[in-house]
Amino acid sequence: MRNSQNITISRSDNITTSDETTWSLPGAAVGFVAWLLALATPFLIYGPNTLFFFLYTWPFFLALMPVSVVVGIALHSIVNGKLLYSIILTALTVVAMFGALFMWLMG
Repeated sequence: MRNSQNITISRSDNITTSDETTWSLPGAAVGFVAWLLALATPFLIYGPNTLFFFLYTWPFFLALMPVSVVVGIALHSIVNGKLLYSIILTALTVVAMFGALFMWLMG
């Protein structure tokens, strides 16, 4: 058996901790704002008649909200927390997703 009373931790055996912290809140906020802006884009293009289109297709666009938030978090993480780059990339990606869904639903 092992004598466990002789275990000591010296200065060279210190546990190193990483000071890096991953913050996902800015990426999530960017993703949500990009989703809101992409949701407003069809209203700017087609006007108030877009409400009739959204009457039956709103679950598809609502399903893109958590996807947009995750895309915002992922892209914010990929660009190492650079907010300007993550805003641009997230906005372009979310608008492309909305455009693809909108065109698919339009036929």
